[in-house]
Amino acid sequence: MGPRNDGGYLTVPIVWRTGARLRLLGLISALAVCSQANPGRDSASTEIGHNKLTPEEVAAGWLLLFDGVSTDGWRGYLSESFPQEGWAIADGNLVVFASDGSEEGLGGDIVTKAEFSDFELLFDFKVSPIGNSGVFYRVKEVEGTVMWEVAPEFQVLDDTAYIDMGTMDMNKHLTGDNYDLHSSMVTASSPVGDWNTGRIVVSGNQVEHWLNDQLTVRYEYYTDEWNDLVQSSKFDPALYARSPNGSIGIQDHGHDVRYRNIKIRPSL
Repeated sequence: MGPRNDGGYLTVPIVWRTGARLRLLGLISALAVCSQANPGRDSASTEIGHNKLTPEEVAAGWLLLFDGVSTDGWRGYLSESFPQEGWAIADGNLVVFASDGSEEGLGGDIVTKAEFSDFELLFDFKVSPIGNSGVFYRVKEVEGTVMWEVAPEFQVLDDTAYIDMGTMDMNKHLTGDNYDLHSSMVTASSPVGDWNTGRIVVSGNQVEHWLNDQLTVRYEYYTDEWNDLVQSSKFDPALYARSPNGSIGIQDHGHDVRYRNIKIRPSL
């Protein structure tokens, strides 16, 4: 896990401001169904099982986004319902299946029914060989678009396979990167077939990505540097990351990837 550069970054998360928990912008009742079932990170899940909350997490305001048995609280991007194919629950994991080669996958991207502004998000993921997916945040749907056009992405990838292919520049495209804008400061992903823990912290315009307890990316929205990066990226500045709130999204990129222990702590 060698550093790519020091960048002068601190290895501590953003300190949350005290105050009341964020009033969710939509359909909090769907999340309440999940939160009663509890989530957990590996440190806690070894004791209480996966997709559960500890009493301490409940008291701290965590919500479970996936309970291991249902997709309540999720729907397709630009859809009112959850995809009928391409996604399933298997062994307590939320699974996106490999397609016939289409990058759009079989079922398409999914988003939470609830929206969030400032938050800490935790999720475990496991990629298959050549696996490719991503976790998106502050997703605000726009008709005629796909999810990657409108929201930042925590990249989820079989890094080794794509580096070995040598068919494209992987800078800013590896696991933990802010896709196409910011490259990870460290190499922290686990081998293919092993579980990883991702963490996204958003407070105002400040954002952090963490991978397996390593800070990979820190950036600030709407600065001159950020605007320059967006202008030189694949994104349309008129569409990309324009909203201060939105859904959490998971990408169907046509590869087998598994998720569990998806939980969020909204904050003010």
